[in-house]
Amino acid sequence: MPMYDCVLLFKPNVAKDRVADLLSRVGKHVSQRNGVVTDIKSFGSPYLGYGIKKLDGRYFQGQLMQMTMMATPNINKELHYLNKEDRLLRWLLVKHRDIKFGLDGIDDERREIKRIPLMLTDGSEDEDNDDEDEDDEVSVGSSGFVLSVKSL
Repeated sequence: MPMYDCVLLFKPNVAKDRVADLLSRVGKHVSQRNGVVTDIKSFGSPYLGYGIKKLDGRYFQGQLMQMTMMATPNINKELHYLNKEDRLLRWLLVKHRDIKFGLDGIDDERREIKRIPLMLTDGSEDEDNDDEDEDDEVSVGSSGFVLSVKSL
C-alpha cells in the first residue's frame, strides 16, 4: 500500500475535541479498509496568505493538521465526504513517491570523494609539460563539483 499525507485545515474556532473526533473518524475509515495511520502532526494555527470564504464568514487563520497513512489507492475517492464537513476550511491528500532527498539518494560508492588526475591543456602538446600535469590531482565531491586541487 502506498503512503499518503492528508493535510487538514480546520477553522480556528473549532474545539480540540471536535478536531480529534474528525481525525479519529478518518483514521477509522482508513483502518476499516486495511490501512494504517502512521503519524499525526499538528502545525498550530498559522495565518493564511489570503482569506478563505465560507458560509459563516471569511477566515484568515486556521488549525493545520497532517495525518500520514498507508492506504489503498482509492482512498482519495473515499475521503470526499470531507468536502461537506463544516469544521474544515480545506483538505488535501498527497501521495508519497519513491524520492530520496539529500545524501540518501546517492549510492555509497558515489559518497566517497573521488580523486581524478587533472588534465590541463593549453593547446600545445609539450611532452615535457605532461609529466607535471599528471602529478596534479583533483578532489571531486559526490555532487560533481571540484573540492580541491593538489600538486604532488
